[in-house]
Amino acid sequence: MPFTSNNPQVSLPDMKKSMDDTPVKVPLDDLPIDPNYTLSMDLALREEVLDEIDPWALPELQSTGPSWKELNNKQRVKRVVMGIVKGCLLIGFLYLFICSLDVLSSAFQLVGSKLTGDIFSDNDILANPIAGLVIGVLVTVLVQSSSTSSSIIVSMVSSGILNVKASIPIIMGVNVGTSVTSTLVSLAQSGDRNEFRRAFGGSAVHGMFNWLTVIVLLPIELGTGYLYYVSDAIIKSFNIHAGGNAPDILKVITRPFTDLIIKLDSEVIAGNAVGNPDYANMSLIKRWCVTNETTFTEYIPITNLTNCSAVTCITNPNGTFIQNNVTIKENVERCYHIFAYANLSDIAVGFILLTASLLVLCTCLILIVKLLNSVLKGQIAHVIKKIINADFPFPFSWLTGYLAIIVGAVMTFVVQSSSVFTAAIVPLMGVGVISMKRAYPLFLGSNIGTTTTAVLAALASPAESLSESVQVAFIHLFFNLTGIMLWYVIPYLRIPIHVAKKFGDITAKYRWFAVLYLLVSFLILPLAIFGLSIAGWIVLAAVGGPLLIMFIAVIIINVLQKRFPKCLPSFLRNWDFLPIWLHSLRPWDKLLYKMCGCCCKKCSHDEEEKSKDLLPVDIPSLETHCYDNPDFAQSQDL
Repeated sequence: MPFTSNNPQVSLPDMKKSMDDTPVKVPLDDLPIDPNYTLSMDLALREEVLDEIDPWALPELQSTGPSWKELNNKQRVKRVVMGIVKGCLLIGFLYLFICSLDVLSSAFQLVGSKLTGDIFSDNDILANPIAGLVIGVLVTVLVQSSSTSSSIIVSMVSSGILNVKASIPIIMGVNVGTSVTSTLVSLAQSGDRNEFRRAFGGSAVHGMFNWLTVIVLLPIELGTGYLYYVSDAIIKSFNIHAGGNAPDILKVITRPFTDLIIKLDSEVIAGNAVGNPDYANMSLIKRWCVTNETTFTEYIPITNLTNCSAVTCITNPNGTFIQNNVTIKENVERCYHIFAYANLSDIAVGFILLTASLLVLCTCLILIVKLLNSVLKGQIAHVIKKIINADFPFPFSWLTGYLAIIVGAVMTFVVQSSSVFTAAIVPLMGVGVISMKRAYPLFLGSNIGTTTTAVLAALASPAESLSESVQVAFIHLFFNLTGIMLWYVIPYLRIPIHVAKKFGDITAKYRWFAVLYLLVSFLILPLAIFGLSIAGWIVLAAVGGPLLIMFIAVIIINVLQKRFPKCLPSFLRNWDFLPIWLHSLRPWDKLLYKMCGCCCKKCSHDEEEKSKDLLPVDIPSLETHCYDNPDFAQSQDL
């Protein structure tokens, strides 16, 4: 006789709902199934979730509060007022952020201006193209402005200190050094793994584009003179006339505030750069803003008439005299800034401003990110992300990226600073407003826009050196245009995006990797190459050649391991035959974990409370419940 029951049958879904939406947790040991089997299923599910989730996908910035329709009049007024206040605070913090970048640039110039002048004044070093490349990187890192560095190079060519061919590697180095600012800015978002992944990836894609372009174009330029001859042909085909200075639109807004903090003497900066001995011992800090220059003629008596063959002599009844014009500079009014009356050296003031500007910059950036996370919610975030990341309809979708390049170039030309523009893009990438796909062409456009400063500076050169100065500026332009043709026109060759995403993933897991990348890319590697190049070509080739061959071989083997492993010998299909510290960052991470002590333990504990490792969203808990038992679920159907 079959088993029957008068009780109504309850389906499993209905039974779940009757539990007040709170699943009953059952220990694995109490279940009539193998706990190891359940654990393996959990791990498999977690791996499946990891595979399905794209960590670079932009997050959905959902609103956490009630919708507009659910608010009463008082709440709506409060929301509008709060929105206005947040908008004003966002503009204010952005203004302080830009001003702190300006002060940071001044601080680096105070600290490194003398060193910059000494480097640029050594023609033997500049004649070495590898040393010239490294000098361009280091000088741009020191002055924190590619526009300043390129303008200095143009003025050196204009004054005859540097020839056009020797300036080409320096221009390439300047292009590389300009990405250091965005990398520094990305460090301020290291508090959240996924924000840090996107922000650091955005800064890295800019640096990777510049480095890869240099690696390809520098050997081509040394072998063929491609950039020199193309720019020379362009210059000869146009009738170029002298122009004016670049319009400092952003400076008009920020200068009233930054001039109250520090004011530098541009004449002394330019004089040190070209090696003028008159400015060798002068301070870069401008302490007198109003001066009067009085020129008078003095007569110096002479007894040796042979001196009159070189200078103009005047003879009168009192004797023979040499006529000499003397200019006396009289200080009238002091400048009004913090250090106008301070009796401190340039280096001391530079370090004070460096510390203060970095503190203000990081504070403003953190507050900007928090405000953006607060403001960009719900429908507003959806509209902004849709406008910025949208593509043209098919078949014109490929034009969207080129429009972004034009927008980036125009915006950089308007603000006259690629550092400011790229530093503003990186936080927006971190909070998830701008995607990597859209930020990449914006960065490329910024590289184009920053060359306009050098072009306008060249047009202000003397007539006799105008063509050479403009040629240097056009070399900078064609360098970036060629880089776009190499790494953007063909989608398959957009290698900087893939490399930057890889770096971003590594940095999200090992955050100290960002500092390592910053030190190696912009300090250790340039200084090492500079030292080897100073020692001579033989030393550079003997040390750098094998390292370069090994680096290329490792890249090729990695690509083959991922795509064509069967083409490799069995022992080369992975790196397990090497010590683990040579092919994994985990041992180094453990070492740093032990070195940093309780601070790292607290950080690690906080991270364990969040999602595992690199997931951009929270993974649902994989705990075992009563209805996860197959035998229990089957019994409900009886």
